[in-house]
Amino acid sequence: MPTETITAAASGTWTLGDLEVHRIGFGAMRLPQDGPALRAAARSGDRSRAIAVLRRAVELGVNHIDTAAFYFSPLRSANELINSALGGPYPDDLVIATKVGPTRDAAGEWAAHAGPGQLRGQVEENLRQLGRDHLDVVNLRVLGTDSLAERFGVLAGLREAGLIRHLGVSNVTPEQLAEAQAIAPVVCVQNMYGIGVRPEYDAFVRSCGEQGIAFVSFYAIAAAGREGGAAGSESEELLTVARAHGASPAQVRLAWTLRRGPHVLAIPGTGNPDHLADNVAAGALHLTDEDLALLERLHHAPAA
Repeated sequence: MPTETITAAASGTWTLGDLEVHRIGFGAMRLPQDGPALRAAARSGDRSRAIAVLRRAVELGVNHIDTAAFYFSPLRSANELINSALGGPYPDDLVIATKVGPTRDAAGEWAAHAGPGQLRGQVEENLRQLGRDHLDVVNLRVLGTDSLAERFGVLAGLREAGLIRHLGVSNVTPEQLAEAQAIAPVVCVQNMYGIGVRPEYDAFVRSCGEQGIAFVSFYAIAAAGREGGAAGSESEELLTVARAHGASPAQVRLAWTLRRGPHVLAIPGTGNPDHLADNVAAGALHLTDEDLALLERLHHAPAA
């Protein structure tokens, strides 16, 4: 599908608390390195290309960028790239969402998730790297189904102190969302979701919309490829829909995700400016009822 004049505005808007964003955003996870993300031995990516992609994203109307202090390679930090490309000052309508919880050492090796006593330090590190005096949205990323109350309570306190504007949760169950909501308002749930990815969460996605909470899908394109990106061959069903629209399978995956509800957002990431334009253009792809029925069957098909 043609992409030259399509901007993120074509995807529509949603409000994170009092911050309006286009529903197609940008995930910064892949910017610091070439190849699979979040690996200790990752090869650092080209700095000038990463900065150019970020600036082009904003030119294309992207005003929701997802990042984290633990997105780094030996020579690159996603937050520092964002600050260099877009800071001084940042665009007035740009919303930067960060995550806290996971920890990596200086060599990039993963360590235990942060406990309550470490979360303020993680928030302050994001502030420092981004050059901000507050963070627009902070998601508490959790591992497992244990209680998040104590950790989320720390972030709620930092919100009261003015360091954080809005709070979200990531990689959570409906029960964990309810637990967080009992402590402080939650503006978004950021979970892995897409065609064939966690169909058991369909009801959770709908429930978020009923509560006015954004559901921010990650790995909507990569699916099972996760940090390594899209891999393997696509199904004939998905290819049929893509051919009918002159679109790529990745664009179909993004368009399907956005059709799950007006509250559903996507944050595809890339270090390739052409892929960036294609991802943004997916917000203008209108799937037919027949397309959606075909993709729904694929979504619920048993894993091969």
